[in-house]
Amino acid sequence: MYQPRSSSPGPYRMVIPSGGATASVPGLLGQVLGITGVGFLITALAAYLFRGISFGAGQMALIGGIVLLLVMSAFRTNPRVALLWFYAFTFVEGIGLAPIVAFYAATAGPDVVVNAAVTTGFGMLVLGGVAFVFSVDWRRFQGIATGALVALLIVGIISIFTHWVHPTTYSWLILGVFTLLTLVDFSRIRAGGDRHTPVELAISIYLDAINIFIALLQIFGSRRRD
Repeated sequence: MYQPRSSSPGPYRMVIPSGGATASVPGLLGQVLGITGVGFLITALAAYLFRGISFGAGQMALIGGIVLLLVMSAFRTNPRVALLWFYAFTFVEGIGLAPIVAFYAATAGPDVVVNAAVTTGFGMLVLGGVAFVFSVDWRRFQGIATGALVALLIVGIISIFTHWVHPTTYSWLILGVFTLLTLVDFSRIRAGGDRHTPVELAISIYLDAINIFIALLQIFGSRRRD
């Protein structure tokens, strides 16, 4: 039987270079959340439309999404073009997620998918509130979070061949790392963007949420099947 976690070496994330203009915090936050929200709707629509595709096709779509991220970085100075590329990426991402979501809906129940999505949304809201309400500058932990993400990728690749890390344990590790990365990204917005454009910041928040969602699918799904 297909095991979604074992077919992928781990989470992925785009490292965005600096260079954009600093914006007002409320306006920047509104732009980022608006762009990200539309992106999630596009992803959900694509996942529904392509819910019957094979896992192999889904993996190809995820690889295509990474290519789109690389292409998007070349258009960062043109916000409108970059935004179109971002929405194209979210659509392709939805195609890639479709077989994974369908797998958990079939083996653990549709409510597991709904619970993972709702928990992800609520968790992102809480993390954003923590970053904006408290005085902690989470950007100081960016190096630690990035190092932990690299370690996760390496562990994931090794585990594909050795299976020495249980998928649920690996999902908890992903959840912890991307929780910290989400706090870092919201702190970046609170600081005025750190010279990143709204589209670039939206990419980071979007990828944080997607990885958290996939991790929660594995965690909730494993509980249901046990």
